[in-house]
Amino acid sequence: MATFLYKLGRLAFRRRRYVALIWVALLAVAGVGAATAATPASSSFSIPGTEAQKAFDLLEQRFPASHANGATARVVFNVPDGQKVTDAAHKADVEKIVGELKGSSDQVASVTDPYTANAVSEDGSTAYISVSYTEDATNITDATRDALTEAGDHAEASGMTVAVGGDALEPGAEGGATEVIGVVLAAVVLVVTLGSLVAAGLPLLTAIIGVGIGVGSITALANVLDLGTTTSTLAAMIGLAVGIDYALFIVSRYRAELAEGRKPEEAAGRAVGTAGSAVVFAGLTVVIALAGLAVVNVPMLTKMGFAAAGTVVVAVLIALTLVPALMGFAGRRIMGRKARKAAAANLPDARPNGGTRWARFVLRRPVWVLVVGVLGLGAIALPATSLEMGLPDDGSQPKSTTQRQAYDMLSDGFGPGFNGPLMVVVDTRHSSDGKTAVKQVTDEIESIGHVAAVAPAVYNEAGDTATITVVPKDRPSSAGTEELVHQIRDAGRHIKSDTGAEVLVTGATAMNIDFSQKMNDALVPYLGLVVGLAFLLLILVFRSILVPLKAALGFLLSVVAALGAVVAVFQWGWLASLLGVETTGPIMSMMPIFMVGVVFGLAMDYEVFLVTRMREAYVHGETPHQAIETGFKHGARVVTAAAVIMMAVFGGFIGATESMIKMIGFGLAIAVFFDAFVVRMAIVPAVLALLGKHAWWLPRWLDRALPNVDVEGEGLRKHLPADDAGDGDGPAGGERALSRV
Repeated sequence: MATFLYKLGRLAFRRRRYVALIWVALLAVAGVGAATAATPASSSFSIPGTEAQKAFDLLEQRFPASHANGATARVVFNVPDGQKVTDAAHKADVEKIVGELKGSSDQVASVTDPYTANAVSEDGSTAYISVSYTEDATNITDATRDALTEAGDHAEASGMTVAVGGDALEPGAEGGATEVIGVVLAAVVLVVTLGSLVAAGLPLLTAIIGVGIGVGSITALANVLDLGTTTSTLAAMIGLAVGIDYALFIVSRYRAELAEGRKPEEAAGRAVGTAGSAVVFAGLTVVIALAGLAVVNVPMLTKMGFAAAGTVVVAVLIALTLVPALMGFAGRRIMGRKARKAAAANLPDARPNGGTRWARFVLRRPVWVLVVGVLGLGAIALPATSLEMGLPDDGSQPKSTTQRQAYDMLSDGFGPGFNGPLMVVVDTRHSSDGKTAVKQVTDEIESIGHVAAVAPAVYNEAGDTATITVVPKDRPSSAGTEELVHQIRDAGRHIKSDTGAEVLVTGATAMNIDFSQKMNDALVPYLGLVVGLAFLLLILVFRSILVPLKAALGFLLSVVAALGAVVAVFQWGWLASLLGVETTGPIMSMMPIFMVGVVFGLAMDYEVFLVTRMREAYVHGETPHQAIETGFKHGARVVTAAAVIMMAVFGGFIGATESMIKMIGFGLAIAVFFDAFVVRMAIVPAVLALLGKHAWWLPRWLDRALPNVDVEGEGLRKHLPADDAGDGDGPAGGERALSRV
C-alpha cells in the first residue's frame, strides 16, 4: 500500500492543477445540488420492534384524523394569588386566544378550549390550551411558530402569566456558529503548532472543502433518502474533526521530509506513502464505527452513521490527493521561516523536543505511569455504574425558557406527571366483547400505584380501537413512571390472554422509555462489532496481537471514564453550577453509543498515527525503547495539536443553553482528553515499554496468512534508491528542526 500511495502522492503533486480543479468542481456540484434540491419532507423518527412504535403505527391506522405524527403545543395560563382563570375577564382573554390560534395557520389541526375540555386546575389558578398541528415539529413554519409564541401577549398585559411548551416550539438545527468557533480555535492551535500560516491554513482549507462536499451531498439527497437536519450536523462535526486531523498528519510528515533535505515532490510522495497509510486505516476504523450504528436498528441513527461515514471517506480521499496537490502550490513556504533558514544553512537540530523528553520519562517509570493512569481513569469511571438513561424533555430546559416555565406551571397546577401522560391503546378487533375488555383495562390501570388520573376511553369510528389517557403521579423521567409503564404492559398481557384484546402503551414518555431500553440493549453488540472489527484491522496494520488489544482496552477505559464524568456532572450534579447545568437527571439515551462511535474514531486516529511511527522505526532496526522515542519525537506534537483542536471544538458546545447540547460537548471533550493525553500519551508507551519486543509478536502462521499492507513503508524503502533524498539542501536523514513536528 505504501508504494501505491507514494506514487499517488507524487502524481497529485505533479498534476496539482488538475487535482485541485477536480475537487473544486466536486464542491461546486455538491453546492449546486444542495441549493437546487427540493425542501426535504419530514424525516420520520421510528423505533422498529418496540411496543410504543407498534401502538403509534396502530393509532395512525385506526385514528387517521388525529394527526398522531403532528406537533403539539400547550399555551399555559396562570393567574395571581386571589384570582381564578374562570373569572370573566380572564376567561374572555383565553377564549379570544383560542379563536386567534384556530385561524393562525393552515397547519393547525385542532385547538381545545380549556373551559370545555376540563383543562382547568382544581384550585382555578392554572389553565391550558392544547394545540395540535398537521405537520411535525421540523416542518412547522416560522409564521406558525410566531403565532403560537405571540398568542399570550394580550393576556399577559391583563396580569396573567403565559408560557408555551411542546415540541411545536422546537426550531430546526441552528448552524454555523459552533462550527465557525471551532474553525477559529483550530486555526490558532495549528498556527502555534506549525509556526506557519500557510501550513496552518492548508488543513483548514481541505477540511472545509471536504465538509462542504459531504454536507452538500447530504442536503442534495435529503429528500430522496429521508435524511433529517441532524444528519448533516453530525456529518459536519465528524468531517471537520477528521479532515483537520488527516491533513495535519500528512502536512507534518511532509515538513519532516523536507527538513531531511528531500525534494518537494519526493517529500510529498513519501509523506503520502507513510502517513497516508496511517490515514487510510484510521479512516477505516472511523467508517466501521459510524456504519456500525446500523446494529442499533433505529433508521434515523443508521442514516446518520452512513452519511457521516461517507463524509469521512471524502476526508481520506482529500488527504491523499488534494493535500499533496496544495503542498505543491505552497512549496517550501509550508515550512516556518526559522525552519527554512535552518534548512538553508544546513543546521541540524539534535535537541530533544517535548515528545522525546516525555517518552524518556515514561520509559524510566513505566510501572508508575501505568498504575497512576489506569487507577485514575478507573476512579473517574466509578459513577458510570449508576448510569440512568432517558431522553430530555421540557423539564430539562433552562429555567429562563418559556418551555420550562410552562412545564413548571403545569406541574404545579396539575401534578408532575401531567407533563408526560401515557396513551394506552386497546385493540379490540379480535375480542368477543370489546367494551368489556376496555373497561377491564381501565379498572386494572386505576388499581395500579403511581397513577394520578385515568381519562375515559375514546373509541375510533369503527369502534374496534380505544385510547385511554393515563396521568402518572411522578414526572416523566422518574423511575416510578417507568415502573408504571412496565406494570400496565404486564397487566395487558394477562388481559389479552383472557379477552383477546391487545393492550399497548405509547406516548412520548413510553417512547422515550423504549428508546432508552433499545439503546441500552444495543450498546454491548455495538461495542463488540466496532471493537472486534477494528481489532482485526489493527492486527493487519501493526502485525501484532498485543498492540491492537492494548488499543481496544485503552479506548474502553477512556470511554467509561468519560461516561463516569458525565454521570457525575449531569446526573449527580457535581460541578453543575460551574458548567451552567440547572437541572440534573438521566443521561441522554444516545450518549453512550454516540460517544463510542465518535470517540472511537478519533482515538484510533491518534493510536494509528502514533504507533505506526513506532512500528516503522522498529521495523527499520531500532530497539523497542528507541522506537517509542522516535514515535513520540515525530508524533506527539501533532497528536497533541489534533486533540486540543477537537477538545476546543467539542468544548464550545458546553456554552449552549440546552442541557443535552452541554452534555454532548462535555462528554466528547473530556473523552478526547482522557484518550489522547492519558491513554495514548501515557498508558500506551508504558505498556509498550513493559512488553518490549514482545509487543510486536505475531504467530508465524498468522503472519503468513495476513496480507502485507506495508503501513510502515518497508517496501517503499526497498523500492527507492538510498540516495534518492538529497537535493543539495542538506544531507538525507539529517535531523532538522521540523523533524520534531
